[in-house]
Parts: sequence; structure tokens; C-alpha cells
Amino acid sequence: MNGDFFSDEPGRQPPPRRSPPPRQGPPPRQPPPPRRPEPEETEFVRRPSVRPPTPQAWSQAPQQPNYRPPQQPPPRQAQPPRPPAGPPPGYRPPERNDGVRYAPTQQPERFTERPPRYAASPPPPPPSRRSTGPTGPPPRPPRARTRRSPWRWVRRILLLPLILLLVLIGIAVYIVTLPLEKVDALVDYPGRVADTPGTNWLLVGSDSRTGLTPEEEQALATGGDTGPERTDTIILIHLPKSGPAVMVSIPRDSYLAIPDNGTDKVNASFAIGGPALLVQTIEGATGVHIDHYAQIGFDGFAGLVDSLGGVDMCLDQPIDDPLAGINLPGGCQKLNGAEALGVVRSRATPLADLDRINRQRQFMSALLKKSTSPTTVLNPFKLLPFAKGAVESLKVDRGDGMTDLARLGWALRGEMITTTVPISGFEDVDGSGNVLLWDDARAAQFFGALANDEPIPPELITTGP
Repeated sequence: MNGDFFSDEPGRQPPPRRSPPPRQGPPPRQPPPPRRPEPEETEFVRRPSVRPPTPQAWSQAPQQPNYRPPQQPPPRQAQPPRPPAGPPPGYRPPERNDGVRYAPTQQPERFTERPPRYAASPPPPPPSRRSTGPTGPPPRPPRARTRRSPWRWVRRILLLPLILLLVLIGIAVYIVTLPLEKVDALVDYPGRVADTPGTNWLLVGSDSRTGLTPEEEQALATGGDTGPERTDTIILIHLPKSGPAVMVSIPRDSYLAIPDNGTDKVNASFAIGGPALLVQTIEGATGVHIDHYAQIGFDGFAGLVDSLGGVDMCLDQPIDDPLAGINLPGGCQKLNGAEALGVVRSRATPLADLDRINRQRQFMSALLKKSTSPTTVLNPFKLLPFAKGAVESLKVDRGDGMTDLARLGWALRGEMITTTVPISGFEDVDGSGNVLLWDDARAAQFFGALANDEPIPPELITTGP
């Protein structure tokens, strides 16, 4: 092949080979600069630092190498105290070729982390909304909301009757323990009527002015001191073993035999011998054994009515009686203590004492109804003043107490028969004035039924004059 330098053509010479450039030798070595004096060696102990691992994804976590416990360094041996570091006195560091001296040897110090330094004081934290001053209380952590039971209102409603019952029991205990003024009313005497079935109370309203100031006597129109204490109201209450209670009004002008004192008005027995002679006179005239006795005066009567907030009464006719201190229209109305006292004392009506007896029975029914109503019994603000007023104004026999009065009030809360003694008319008697006469035959039949705890015949019940 033409032009091929690998051909074996004769007379053709191969190109000459290039010779490599000559190798240059290393530069001449210069003398080293003078060595700087090394400071004394200081031992450093490197302690392994434990850093919390950086959280990584499970795919990036490297394979755990075989664990090798770190080797404890050998215990350090006590070394003699070293001379203070630094060049010896008179030492002068050598100079370099450029005329600059080496820096003096520095003493190594242990590293301690320090808080960053501010050019100015750090800004105060922002005030909380709930703070009340420059340094208010820290905000409270939010309370965990607990799930309330839907029966909580049912439990509260069921607790109310229990709480009310405990309050009433406490009031009852307090009332029972209150002291009552005692008198000798039920005393034994020769020929006394034997015990009769049922329970019999004798309630007496006296004209006692004990404890009244002149201003109170004028307000209640009591008429001042009129001599010995007398009775304005005499009521016999019979509580049968079964059936309704019976309230019998005994006119104070009833002309009866007074033991060892002849015959006179029944209220004269109270003026002569007090409660004991009055009880003996009533027992002898009726043949009924008296089991309990209670007495109230003018001041206590008005106070009981006022403690209840007044009583409601319906008057058949208007009453204008300056001696009793009242001027009331006819019809239903609420009476306060002074007005109620005047109503049960007044005789300024056509039938005088008979009208007064009927108003007394009507008032007693209204008073018992008001005092035993749920609005009074379940209301401590009414019950306590009423009980306290009753204790302060009542006088009872030495064998009676608050429990007996409570039983009486409870027995009279329902149906009750109100009546008066069968009478035959009026008569003027020398030394006694105008007196009221009983119908002996009908009265014996009337009180005989009470003594035997039997119902009173309807024809003997007198509801009006």
C-alpha cells in the first residue's frame, strides 16, 4: 500500500525518535528557620460526651455496631506540684529572620459555659390578660371538665324533704324544752269526779294585766286595774278516742254552785280561789273530769295573734265598742292582736254575752286553723315566734308541758264541733246581778254524753244564740 510507513519498501528510512527532556534535580535545600520553644506539656483528659440521639426515620437509621463498653481510664497518680508556667526570669524569646518575636506563652484555662451577654437588659415578657397588676398571678391551667350525672337534680330534690324534716325536728326539740309557767290547777279534793274516758282540757282567758305597761294597757283598752283577776273566757275541749273534737263555751255569767262559797257567777270562783277553785266548780257542775289546764292573759293573747300575722274572721254585724277599743265593720276581714282581743271581749251587741261566746268559739277555730296550717308548721319564721309567744303567755298545770299543748293543737287541726251549754234564760239575782241560767235537764244530758265519751245528740248542739 502506498504511503504506509509500515511498508517494507526499500530505501525508505524510519523517522527519528524524540529524546525525553533532561530531568531537573530538586532545588537546593535551605536551612530551616530556628525552632520556637515549645511550652510545657499539659495533660488533658477527654471524657466521653453523651448527646441525645437525633431522631431519624426508620429507613435512615444506621445499623447498630457491636456495643463495646467504654474503657475506663487508668487511675491518675498524684503528681508533685508543678512550677508556675511561663518562661524563666531573664528569658528572651529568639527572633525570627524578619525581626518579629514570638508571642509569650499563655496559661490554659478550663472551659465554662457562660450565659450570653446583652448590650442592654432583655425585654420583659408580655403581660398576661388575666394579670391585675404589674406582676399579676400566673394564669390558671384549664380545668378538666367532668361529666355531670343526670341524676344530680333528682338527688337534690330528694334531699330537700330530709333537710326540712331535720329542721322541723330541731324546732320541735327546741319548743318542747322551752320552760312554761306552772300553776296549781288540777288538785285532788274530797269527792272529786273520777276519771272519764277521752281527754278533757279547760282553757281559760283571764283579764290579767300582769306585765303590761300603761301604754300597752291603753292600746289594748284593758281599762286599767279592776281588782282581782277574773275570767273572760272559759272553754271546755273534749278529745274523744274516735270522732271529731268538741269545743264547749261556758258563759262566764253562768250561775253555778261554788264549793264552800254558795252560788254565784262562775268567774267569781276564779277571783276567789284561782284556777283550782274554778276547775272544782266546773267538774262539779258538768260531771266531767278535767285532765289538762291552760290559761292565757291579755298580753299573751294579742301577742299570739300578731306572731301569726293576724287571723281571718267573718263578723255577722259591725261592732263599735269604745270600752274594748274596736270599731269594726261587718263581714270577713283580717284582725290583728288588739282587734281580736276586743272582739272576744266586747258585749256591745244585742245579745251581749251570748254573742261574745259565739265570737270566742269562732275566733278559737280561726286561731287553731291558722296555727296548725302547713304555712305555719312548715315555716320556721312563723312557727318559732308563735311557739315562743305561747310559752311566754301561757300558764299550765304542773303536770302539763309543751308536748301536751302540741297534741292539743294537732287534735284540733281537723273537724271540730263548736257549741255552748244549753241555757234556759237570764235572771237578776241580788248580790250577783244579771246571771245566765242553764237548762238543767238538757245540760245533764249534754255533759253526760261527754263524760261517757259518746256523741252529743244533735238537738243539744247550739251553734248560735
